[in-house]
Amino acid sequence: MWTEEAGATAEAQESGIRNKSSSSSQIPVVGVVTEDDEAQDVFKPMDLNRVIKLLEETDKDGLEEKQLKFVKKLVQCYQNGLPLRDLAQIFKILNLCSGKIKNQPRFIESAYDIIKLCGLPFLKKKVSDEITYAEDTANSIALLGDLMKIPSSELRIQICKCIVDFYHAEPPKKHIPGYQQASSSYKIQMAEVGGLAKTMVQSMTLLENQLVEKLWVLKVLQHLSTSEVNCTIMMKAQAASGICTHLNDPDPSGQLLFRSSEILWNLLEKSSKEEVIQQLSNLECLLALKEVFKNLFMRGFSHYDRQLRNDILVITTIIAQNPEAPMIECGFTKDLILFATFNEVKSQNLLVKGLKLSNSYEDFELKKLLFNVIVILCKDLPTVQLLIDGKVILALFTYVKKPEKQKIIDWSAAQHEELQLHAIATLSSVAPLLIEEYMSCQGNARVLAFLEWCESEDPFFSHGNSFHGTGGRGNKFAQMRYSLRLLRAVVYLEDETVNKDLCEKGTIQQMIGIFKNIISKPNEKEEAIVLEIQSDILLILSGLCENHIQRKEIFGTEGVDIVLHVMKTDPRKLQSGLGYNVLLFSTLDSIWCCILGCYPSEDYFLEKEGIFLLLDLLALNQKKFCNLILGIMVEFCDNPKTAAHVNAWQGKKDQTAASLLIKLWRKEEKELGVKRDKNGKIIDTKKPLFTSFQEEQKIIPLPANCPSIAVMDVSENIRAKIYAILGKLDFENLPGLSAEDFVTLCIIHRYLDFKIQATHKQRELANKSWEDFLARTSNAKTLKKAKSLQEKAIEASRYHKRPQNAIFHQTHIKGLNTTVPSGGVVTVESTPARLVGGPLVDTDIALKKLPIRGGALQRVKAVKIVDAPKKSIPTSWLEKMNVDIHEVARKQR
Repeated sequence: MWTEEAGATAEAQESGIRNKSSSSSQIPVVGVVTEDDEAQDVFKPMDLNRVIKLLEETDKDGLEEKQLKFVKKLVQCYQNGLPLRDLAQIFKILNLCSGKIKNQPRFIESAYDIIKLCGLPFLKKKVSDEITYAEDTANSIALLGDLMKIPSSELRIQICKCIVDFYHAEPPKKHIPGYQQASSSYKIQMAEVGGLAKTMVQSMTLLENQLVEKLWVLKVLQHLSTSEVNCTIMMKAQAASGICTHLNDPDPSGQLLFRSSEILWNLLEKSSKEEVIQQLSNLECLLALKEVFKNLFMRGFSHYDRQLRNDILVITTIIAQNPEAPMIECGFTKDLILFATFNEVKSQNLLVKGLKLSNSYEDFELKKLLFNVIVILCKDLPTVQLLIDGKVILALFTYVKKPEKQKIIDWSAAQHEELQLHAIATLSSVAPLLIEEYMSCQGNARVLAFLEWCESEDPFFSHGNSFHGTGGRGNKFAQMRYSLRLLRAVVYLEDETVNKDLCEKGTIQQMIGIFKNIISKPNEKEEAIVLEIQSDILLILSGLCENHIQRKEIFGTEGVDIVLHVMKTDPRKLQSGLGYNVLLFSTLDSIWCCILGCYPSEDYFLEKEGIFLLLDLLALNQKKFCNLILGIMVEFCDNPKTAAHVNAWQGKKDQTAASLLIKLWRKEEKELGVKRDKNGKIIDTKKPLFTSFQEEQKIIPLPANCPSIAVMDVSENIRAKIYAILGKLDFENLPGLSAEDFVTLCIIHRYLDFKIQATHKQRELANKSWEDFLARTSNAKTLKKAKSLQEKAIEASRYHKRPQNAIFHQTHIKGLNTTVPSGGVVTVESTPARLVGGPLVDTDIALKKLPIRGGALQRVKAVKIVDAPKKSIPTSWLEKMNVDIHEVARKQR
């Protein structure tokens, strides 16, 4: 290492001034000095502390020239890189130079030269230097952001160039013996630690009208935003809103929009998406996005412009997911709807006059993005009227038809197919909200006609390239799948006008026909898609037939046959994950909605051993199906032919239906934690059906429209259904039961008695309360005792440590003769008004023009005032009335 004497000597040789040292301690110097002569040539020795001290001096003649000269020498010494150990002092020198710029403009060049050095490699002598000098390095790099406040265009641009160089590291121009270049990502990491991104975001406010500098800052932020750490810092500094509001600023180069959109993308991907959306969900940002998108849509013709337009639309779609975003208020929603439909529905709006989309990849992507944004926008109900005005339903239905061979299509066959599927998927979201528009466009007829084409043998080679086309290559499954989704969404609105129209158009028969056609041509390759189609068909049929006997009759035996076909599916497939579970649920739902209640269908179902199939499914012991199957069994047991089928069923190991039901009861009670001994007998006779959940459950106040916990217990667990089924079988002559089964059967038989038991207890409590009331009203001692207990309870509930300045209110009312605590509403039965003249009898108003009748003022023709002495009511009358009041109260109780 160089000593202070060596450094001073070298400096004296340069400046002509010789200084003597007062100590021999080591100080930081420029360079690495080894025995190798080459190292001495690379780093010339310079006392950095002396340079700092010189820059801190003021008010000396010729000082500025001397300071500038020393800084220039420092810059020359570091042309090959900056050692990490000297970095803190070099940046202190930079800070001192920048502080002099305001009064001494010549220091701009010095600061510029030092900043330029920061783009050179950082050098380490030891492997541990990166950790040892990490804090100094982070603070030094953070200073670059602070220097953006200096009003110098050259300086700001050089700072930006320096930071950009962090991401394009180059090896040292010359090898330096004893030193190694710091890792390529070291500068980037230290920039993150030092919070450089925050100061660079804040510097944007200083560059409102300085385009060149603004573009350089955006370039820096674009590089910084590739890091999640920096994106989080930028997000907290409100970078999203700050950048978005300036998207529409004039920029002939187009860099501003490109770099800004890239930064917004990175912020959405690498920081809190919700927070960024919140920042962008304001009128100013959305207006800027709207104008940019309109300009690119109407005037952007290059490949680059179209890509940028699509990026802006994706960002807009993400913002539109926030219901608080003022999309309608800024007019963006209306414009987007117009752009989405102008190709299909002719418009006279000047924005789209003369515009036409090409079949280029970018315009094709734009069309899909516009369909997608409609789905997002329709979730906000105020958008519905704009969708009606924009004729969105009509525009989407232009795709719901079979391909026309002779018609010239703007899109390629593959593109048209993908747009067709996307349009039908969009209709599934929009049509339920615009059902009147759907019906006015003959929506049911269009969808059914399209489904008829899907089922036909017309030659059609689908490409199946898109997300919506999955599983549809070389067939029409994708078109059928999305058409059925649309139909299901419409049916489940439960709009009788829509469903009636569907039934009149033969939808039930058509659905059954499609189902039978599918099962006649098994397709294992696209099994998951086929299962989804079958499930949707059954759900549509359930929605149409529920609560309509005539429609159930149309469903008829053909419908029962397809239900039985699904029920015969190999149980092992239920675990395949392909969708058999969903199909089985749909099938059970169709039994409930399409068969039950229609006696011919029920009888046919029984003849085809449908009950046997239900019990086979029940024997699989899959909890997710048990409740629904047992509910169907309860309904079927109303049919007198069912009992024979239930008793005739035999499962594995000759298990009977009664044995299966009792086994399910025991399993349910075990899961619920009901207390039973090893033989299945009742342990707690006071609470024979009580579950562990009910014991732990606290009293929770529920609104009036919510079912109570007791009701939910009956509906959710299967015990009530098992009781109902066995009750229909009369609990007698049940074959195949063990001794334990008979014990459980006795408990099941008394299930209803154990459930009324709580009602008896409530009735007893009510009777006891009435007896206590009568005792208080007829016995003075009992009344005094009750009052004493009441006063003790009130006193015990009081807060004894009274706060300072508190006002004490007496709760005891003198002369109160009530025998029960008063509630929020008090009904007073007093002496009839006809006997005492009403509440205003003793007031001046009663003696004027209007008499009192029954406590109310009524108008009469004339009133004669007679000064007669007031007559008191006989005491016997009052006693008689008091007795009558008690008699009335007793009868009401």
